[in-house]
Amino acid sequence: MTALRQVRLVRSCRIAPLVHACAALVAVVSVTVTLWAGLDAPGVALAFGALTAVGELVLPGPLGSGRAGAAPGPCAHVRETAPLGAAGALSYALLGRDAGRPAVFQAVDSAHTAGTFVAAAQVVTVVLVASLLGSVPHVWRGRTATADHLACRVLTVGFAAVCFQPLYGNGLFGTSGGPAYALLLVALLVLTALCDAVLSAALAHSRTGWPFGPLLRDELRGLLGIGSAVCATGAVMALAVAAVGLWALPLFCLPLLLTQLALRRYAAVRATYRQTIASLARATEIAGYTPAGHARRVAALSEAVGRDLGLSGPELTVLEYAALMHDIGQLSLVDPIPSGATGALPAAEQRRIALLGGAVVRQTGVDAAVAVVVERQADPYREQPVAARIVRAVNAYEEKARDAGAGGPLRALEELRLGTAGEYAPEVVEALARVLYRDRLTLPMAG
Repeated sequence: MTALRQVRLVRSCRIAPLVHACAALVAVVSVTVTLWAGLDAPGVALAFGALTAVGELVLPGPLGSGRAGAAPGPCAHVRETAPLGAAGALSYALLGRDAGRPAVFQAVDSAHTAGTFVAAAQVVTVVLVASLLGSVPHVWRGRTATADHLACRVLTVGFAAVCFQPLYGNGLFGTSGGPAYALLLVALLVLTALCDAVLSAALAHSRTGWPFGPLLRDELRGLLGIGSAVCATGAVMALAVAAVGLWALPLFCLPLLLTQLALRRYAAVRATYRQTIASLARATEIAGYTPAGHARRVAALSEAVGRDLGLSGPELTVLEYAALMHDIGQLSLVDPIPSGATGALPAAEQRRIALLGGAVVRQTGVDAAVAVVVERQADPYREQPVAARIVRAVNAYEEKARDAGAGGPLRALEELRLGTAGEYAPEVVEALARVLYRDRLTLPMAG
């Protein structure tokens, strides 16, 4: 079992270098071809390059789900960290004409398809240069996902351009902007979005070791939000520029720019919301009911276990909030429990404290699902929702590992395994064991 797990981890770690190598190869070939052939329609290239660079500059901020320790995906948990830049890059890749005139090497004789591949190379080059320029401030500020972000951008834009430019250049879909042309754009946008989602999930899987399936599911779910807006704006801008020229760019990118600024505000609100919950969770530590950092450690490890079990993004958010606030019911006690270890209490007392904690959570205005998890964390595991099972097992592990001294984590895990017959869900305990092995995670002891 251990050897198989090691092989899987090694294979997952190879995905990111492979994707980066493919992106680098596409970038080098595209730049070389563009330098050899020269830049066609420089005004169009400058306009779309500027739009892409501005979109990269005006990032909405860290738009993850707000969970502790959650690393945003290469194209972010909301599916796209730079929606305006992505829309500009896609519209340039799908551009056939500029106000009725050929836009990018489309004047080449249709019998020679080499020109259309040169056009695709120019598209990738312009998008790459613009994305690099727009990413400079974020690299300077220490953002860590820039390489993954650029790899996604280069490969998805290259895919769209290589699919569209040869077909359009050979006249297979006409040049008048008819129904066939619109259907081509829609089909390519769907395929490009799926390609981007797969790449994003694969890179996140390689970087974090989280299961690929749930990551891909979250990416596909994100396509229904900002992803659909990016695709629609990219298609509309390409069609508008083909009809009326570059003057259409500022008009049609304005709604997405406003959306991007709104996402920045949304990210700030989410960050403040989570900080408020974290501060409320520390009340038990300040009052001396639980050791310092206990809620934070349980939340971080619970999220890792939830990831391993395949919980979705919204489910992980509920799990994290519940784990942060799982001990808040202890504030109702007259005398603190030694070390806050509720596991040593009778089952009836554990349920009473859990119910009191759920009542407090409901008064805070937090999602009712969080209160349910807090209320049911002391129930028999067969009657609990998955999140409550995770919080119960992880809390017990942290308490046992903290109090067992040297070798405590291993002994704590073994005690949980022995208790799976009646107290802890076996699948949760095994997921916890996998997480601890994978990350070599032994929770820091309080004090």
